[in-house]
Amino acid sequence: MVPRTAQHPPAGAAPTVLKIVIAGGFGAGKTTAVGAVSEITPLSTEEYLTEASADVDNLAGIEAKQTTTVAFDFGRLSLPDAPIPLELFLFGTPGQDRFVDLWYDLSRGAIGAVVLVDTRRLESSFAPVSFFEDIGLPFVVAVNEFDGAHRYHPEQVRTALKLPSAVPVVTCDARDTNHVAGVLLALVDHAVNNATSSRAGHTSTTLQDA
Repeated sequence: MVPRTAQHPPAGAAPTVLKIVIAGGFGAGKTTAVGAVSEITPLSTEEYLTEASADVDNLAGIEAKQTTTVAFDFGRLSLPDAPIPLELFLFGTPGQDRFVDLWYDLSRGAIGAVVLVDTRRLESSFAPVSFFEDIGLPFVVAVNEFDGAHRYHPEQVRTALKLPSAVPVVTCDARDTNHVAGVLLALVDHAVNNATSSRAGHTSTTLQDA
């Protein structure tokens, strides 16, 4: 869904720059999602998993995983043909709870977050969902449909994660450029609507306000 505003910008207007956080549990597909849509070579801080992390990095269900993000991923996506030209700066978080201090840093100045969910390891999604609820940052939940994983209806995922009806829940393939771009636009639209609701006394809202 394309974000709504009161009027279209003039032709040739500079794009609106927005910061978005891509979060989720360990192995949920954050690095993959950033890489799928980034128009630049993504900045990645992945390191190989070693025996030293065996006690804290649970690989149940993702035994083939060999690397993990230890700081953040960064990518950029330009959408010049949107009703409002956008330039999205994407910051992927490390998934483990021990990096929560980085989650705070990466969330500063963001308009919202995408929480990627792996239904094979749903328990890993509770921490990022609670984090964004606690700091009051708008977010959408995107169920990453891994090959071979059981397919759940989005409302089943909403119930399992105890999400309010206002939080959008969508499905995607984090490897697919169009899927990830659609999730990002859903987040922008949700963030704008959230800002509009919180500014009931204003007659219009733009993306710059979000």
